[in-house]
Amino acid sequence: MGISSSEHVDVPAYLARLGLEHEPPSLDALFRLHAAHVERVPYEDFEVQLGRLTSLDPAVSFSRIAAGRGGYCYHLNGAFSALLRALGYQVARHPSGAQLPGEQAGIHLNHLALTVTGLPETPEAGWLVDVGLGDGIHEPLPLREGEYKQGPLVFRMRPSEVTPGGWRFDHDPQGSFVGMDFAPETAVMADFAEKHVELSTSEESGFVRTLVLQRRDAEGVDSLRALTLSGLPGGKTVLESPAEWWSAIEDVFGVPRGGFTDDEQDRLWRQAVAQHERHTAGGSEVSPSA
Repeated sequence: MGISSSEHVDVPAYLARLGLEHEPPSLDALFRLHAAHVERVPYEDFEVQLGRLTSLDPAVSFSRIAAGRGGYCYHLNGAFSALLRALGYQVARHPSGAQLPGEQAGIHLNHLALTVTGLPETPEAGWLVDVGLGDGIHEPLPLREGEYKQGPLVFRMRPSEVTPGGWRFDHDPQGSFVGMDFAPETAVMADFAEKHVELSTSEESGFVRTLVLQRRDAEGVDSLRALTLSGLPGGKTVLESPAEWWSAIEDVFGVPRGGFTDDEQDRLWRQAVAQHERHTAGGSEVSPSA
């Protein structure tokens, strides 16, 4: 299933981070877990911005999540899949590829997707479970062709055209990426190691070029790119002081400022300012791709 039996997460601590009680596997419980995760655990690239290459070990990702942080797809879906397995769910990791505007669809390994099967209410059905898409889904989607509305966003699920037997997730046109394909075979975390290094270190990587935070809830999406805070639905605000910027990071995205040293706080702020200035001068504010 692509999940190592040696992976361990502190289930009570993880559930406390999500604000949930322990309950046996069910469709309703899965929906509660997924919604709580995307609402409380942000999609963010602070470690990349600080020049640190993170581990793909789900237990390490969990430790960072338990401390009030987040990560991107490998961290978020890696840790969440380990939690689901520990709770008794049948969960699988899949090689996948997120597609940005202007890119071709494909299994680029710049994304890790999850599916859950064998739920008591729907034992034959499969579900896309993905807490690592940033402005993606709020609740799981059935692996069944159709359109699905969640808040202000409308998604489409259909058979993939680039990987036989796989699935295609088409994002809402308002979203930060075009879509995502995932293959039917399962993956292990090591399959993503080379791409993870590239996304964390390459000058062409959106994670390197732009500080980003995103948080999803039932009503929409909150996003921070460099200094620009935006809501979907809603408008945009440029945060013009460190105090205002860090207040948004804490209050909107739930990331504690105290988790960073004074030097790290200053470095992150200065990098966000430089990225904003480059963007407003006509440069590109590249979106992350996983």
